[in-house]
Amino acid sequence: MPSPQTLHAFLRSRRSVRRFMARAVPRDVIARVLDTARWAPSAHNRQPWRFVVLSRDGAARRALAEAMTTAFRRDLEADGLPQNEIEARVARARQRLLEAPVAIVLAADRATMDAYPDPRRQRAEHIMMVQSAALAGLQLLLAAHAEGLAGVWTCGPLFVPELVRQVLALPATWEPQALFFLGYPARIPEPPPRHDLDEIVWWR
Repeated sequence: MPSPQTLHAFLRSRRSVRRFMARAVPRDVIARVLDTARWAPSAHNRQPWRFVVLSRDGAARRALAEAMTTAFRRDLEADGLPQNEIEARVARARQRLLEAPVAIVLAADRATMDAYPDPRRQRAEHIMMVQSAALAGLQLLLAAHAEGLAGVWTCGPLFVPELVRQVLALPATWEPQALFFLGYPARIPEPPPRHDLDEIVWWR
């Protein structure tokens, strides 16, 4: 068993990476990452996370890239951004989605959670579902890190959940939460600054 110091150093060494080598990620490595991701804790142990692995050269990934960047362009135009900035941002988004060695959609399945008649408990249950899925997302990134992969968590699906559900033919109860890009890193960025403990921790 690694020492606590070794484990802490490993956890702190994970980085968000957006640029990857062209090297393909073997399917068994992706399967191991997802197998570990499913061991995340969840509310009521309902395990609401659902993963959709998009083949790099598959029609589903191309269709999702086209649909999401079209919606992204509409939003940027509505924001009144200059056309050259819109084109640059849309091109970056499309390139990232199409070129990442691995793209995985994380969804949360409402059908796994408890149903309540009142809005207060409905909201709480929904938050528990989202938090549970988010824990699986972090576990996924750490499992990828353990395999020598790097990745980044993106939230584009939150802005167009119905579109993602339609393009990928997901069940109606699946709520898209995130889109992960994974691969062997082309470069490991320097660690970003972190707030001091005194700024974020209250001892009572």
